[in-house]
Amino acid sequence: MRLDKQRRECESEIVRRVVASALALVLVVGLTTSAAYAGTATNLALGLTSFAVFNQFFGGVAYARPVYVTPIYAAPAYPVYVERPVYYQRVYVPPTAPPTYPTVVQYPHGRYELRGDGIQTPYQWVWIPNPPPPAPPR
Repeated sequence: MRLDKQRRECESEIVRRVVASALALVLVVGLTTSAAYAGTATNLALGLTSFAVFNQFFGGVAYARPVYVTPIYAAPAYPVYVERPVYYQRVYVPPTAPPTYPTVVQYPHGRYELRGDGIQTPYQWVWIPNPPPPAPPR
């Protein structure tokens, strides 16, 4: 029973120390003022409250230094010389005549004929039967 009581006291002491350390860390971090850019670390420390003393400790690590980057240049654009286009005189070629279409459609027992020109007289298909075959000789 005595060992359990000592163990609980020891564990509670460890918990108290951890909580106290965490609280102290939160207070230190929370109470430090944010840095304002005022030139150098010395000017900054003179312009801030008494918490600016931390700037002297962490100034070389926490604040970024200016970095010089070599500029990137694009390749120069050279003028392009192109030969002027040559213009030729156009040659007129009359359009070819439309293909002729059949005006007669032949069948074994007759034919269709297309009559009319489509402008003055409308087109019209006319059926013309073949004459009957001659009678067989006797």
